[in-house]
Amino acid sequence: MCESVKIVTADFVKVNVTNSKTDAVVFERKFPKNLTILEFKNNLEVLTGGNANTMKLELYSGDKLVGKLENNAALLGSYPIEDGMRIHVVDDFVLVDSEFVEKFTLTDQQYSQKRDTLRNFLQTNKLGKYDEEEMKRLEEKKREAAAREERLAREIQIGARCQVTVSGQPRRVGTVMFNGVIEGKNKIVIGVKFDEPLGVNDGSVNGKRYFDCQPKYGSFVAPSAVTVGDFPAEPDDLDEI
Repeated sequence: MCESVKIVTADFVKVNVTNSKTDAVVFERKFPKNLTILEFKNNLEVLTGGNANTMKLELYSGDKLVGKLENNAALLGSYPIEDGMRIHVVDDFVLVDSEFVEKFTLTDQQYSQKRDTLRNFLQTNKLGKYDEEEMKRLEEKKREAAAREERLAREIQIGARCQVTVSGQPRRVGTVMFNGVIEGKNKIVIGVKFDEPLGVNDGSVNGKRYFDCQPKYGSFVAPSAVTVGDFPAEPDDLDEI
């Protein structure tokens, strides 16, 4: 008789929660994996001011959509959810809220004096941008992350061979072609020309060129995704097809 096999995973998962209807504020919370999706939505009501019966949930890894949490009877842990992922709440209930529409006809002072609005809910419960400690913590994390990226960027030289590792994408090797800030962004990025067509551009962004390469051979990535080293060129197997 075969012995049963039990797979043990963590009982809780820590995720970020966003809601485009509340100024894209990010909440970081830990939830039990044995919650049903409906129970999970009930938990999210206090964070978003939405309604569990109308909200829809999307699961993201970075900016990549992993899937939608659509089965209210399924357990949260039955989905491929991991620490650090993001749950985005889409809720038509907020869109049709009469106060949401009415506030456009009121002055900001008049709207602030009303007690049955989403703004008042967030202020009363010290949620989102009205949670000063949470906002300070998030700002500090952003500053630390930006400082770390700048330190890493200083060690990356143009012309160096490198490997690029980004979650959800294959390992890619290539050559560093750019190190700096591109137009429209306020953070340092590394431009890489890959050995294979595994990129997203030709070294240009929005019509402005930062380096030259063939289409689909270039990408701009965060310094933390780049490892400089003696990485040999990938073999070209196109002739074998």
